[in-house]
Amino acid sequence: MRSRILRLWILSALLAFGAVLVWSWWRGGEAEASPVALAAAPTAAATPTAAEACAAPEKKPLTADQKAAIERQIEALETQLAARPDPALEKQLEGLKKQLKYEQPLWKKLFPIALLLIVIGIVVTRLPRVELGHSEAFRRRRLLNWLIIGFTYSFLYMARYNLNQFKYVGGLSEGEFGAIFGWGSGVYGIAFLLNGPLTDRWGGRTTIILAAGGAAVTNLAMGILVATSATPQFGTILFLYCANMYFQSFGAVSIVKVNGAWFHLRERGTFGGIFGILISLGLFFAYDGGKLITDTLGVSRIADITDYNKLQWLFFIPSAILVVLVVLCAMFVRDTPSKAGLADFDLGDASSSAPDDGTREPALRVIKRLLSNPVILTIAVIELCSGFLRQAILQWGRDFSSGVGLGKSFVIENWGVVSCIAGITGGMFAGAISDHIFGSRRGPVSAVLYSLMVIGSIAIIPLMLLADTGGAGPSALLVPIPWIVAFMSMAIIGVHGMLSGTASADFGGKKNTGVAVGIIDGFVYAGSMVQSFIYGSALPEKLIECADGSTRPNPAANDLSNWTIWPIAMIPVAIVGFALALRVWNARAGK
Repeated sequence: MRSRILRLWILSALLAFGAVLVWSWWRGGEAEASPVALAAAPTAAATPTAAEACAAPEKKPLTADQKAAIERQIEALETQLAARPDPALEKQLEGLKKQLKYEQPLWKKLFPIALLLIVIGIVVTRLPRVELGHSEAFRRRRLLNWLIIGFTYSFLYMARYNLNQFKYVGGLSEGEFGAIFGWGSGVYGIAFLLNGPLTDRWGGRTTIILAAGGAAVTNLAMGILVATSATPQFGTILFLYCANMYFQSFGAVSIVKVNGAWFHLRERGTFGGIFGILISLGLFFAYDGGKLITDTLGVSRIADITDYNKLQWLFFIPSAILVVLVVLCAMFVRDTPSKAGLADFDLGDASSSAPDDGTREPALRVIKRLLSNPVILTIAVIELCSGFLRQAILQWGRDFSSGVGLGKSFVIENWGVVSCIAGITGGMFAGAISDHIFGSRRGPVSAVLYSLMVIGSIAIIPLMLLADTGGAGPSALLVPIPWIVAFMSMAIIGVHGMLSGTASADFGGKKNTGVAVGIIDGFVYAGSMVQSFIYGSALPEKLIECADGSTRPNPAANDLSNWTIWPIAMIPVAIVGFALALRVWNARAGK
């Protein structure tokens, strides 16, 4: 049965990828497919040196009079096109908007947010239910509980990945970002050794308040630093971001700890899907929300210290939101049904035969016992691979796509929305088939999703190699790459939600959920730390500093050969994760 499912899934995945490749290649040949992307697709021979880039005249920003003149031309063309469509005028209008960096009205920017919330509402209400006799009062109170703590977790993501948008507009170099995120990931992972046991002792409600409150304070401090600095402060940002990540490490432990007491083992696959939605919303708030902030500030790339000082709002806004959520968590979140005035129930997990009598094992003994469990240790190593792959896509996917000439593709222009949709579909797919096809086993789902990671990372290589031969025709092969990256994002977020959000509660049990999540998520961020240092040092910088102190786009960042390390490094990690997922195919939580 296992081999049949695997063969069927791999065949289906190959067919799906083939269809996307053929469609994208065909679209790439059309005039409207991605003219800017194809024109930007570089060849090694055409890449100028850094000295040549600095010798070229620097592009000056448009003056107010020039912008006003272009806006009048745009308005006139839109009036003509409203009366009579004309392809030539549409092309002219597109060029003017690009020259002006034309901004959509605010309602058009906010519309995707409203649409996403509607879609998520529909998905959540249509989730398959496992009937365990819960009353309507219980369901309503549980919904309030996980909704508040879930949104808190989502905005913790925004307060963590806002650094990515800060880097993307030039607030940090790629090397600086790699170092900061790498050390931050290391702090996040190591902190679980302390924060996991503390969450088991203090309860998830207390520690989610600590997570949100600490992240709010550290983001406020980073915002003040950016607003008042005469020059970028790498060392201080590094320290504050590490402090932020320490408090953030309470977040994942807290949400799994609280919900582990509210969801039966047979319901947790579905909750793993919900966990994926929460992660995805956080990505949307971080990437598209961060882009909305910088676009509103008029900063697409930092030109001087004035632009740098505007970016404090990337940190102030998440900080303010988290303060509100701290209050809501204190008012409404409860650790167990009994603390909300309802009856506790048998969760069907590893804690079922060990009722909570108030006694606790020493944390080190629990850690040693869990790490001696081959299933938990295998899941932890799978999640180490997931941490590497997930952050490779989330932190560097936009940079990679821009570097190969696809920065204006739909996927990259809407990176937050696409990441959110990918996470929702991956999480819900994983949760549904775990509970309703594989009998609440988590290994088979992880193997299926890892197969997508293997196929996707391998598929990118020949597209890059063929496109690197030069010419407009071969460069069309690059067009499907962002969609492949989106498929990979869907798969790896699904794995992360299934293992960190679900399997950890299954095998840790109610009493030791915090330690189990701490161990597993600690491995996740060990993988995240490794990829951050590798890619931060290996990938080309987006900007170079010239002798006169000005910055220019780095020509090396537009050379395809400098980006091949990105998919190549993911291939062996994906294969290891897939092989280990097969080893826990039949694993179930014992009593």
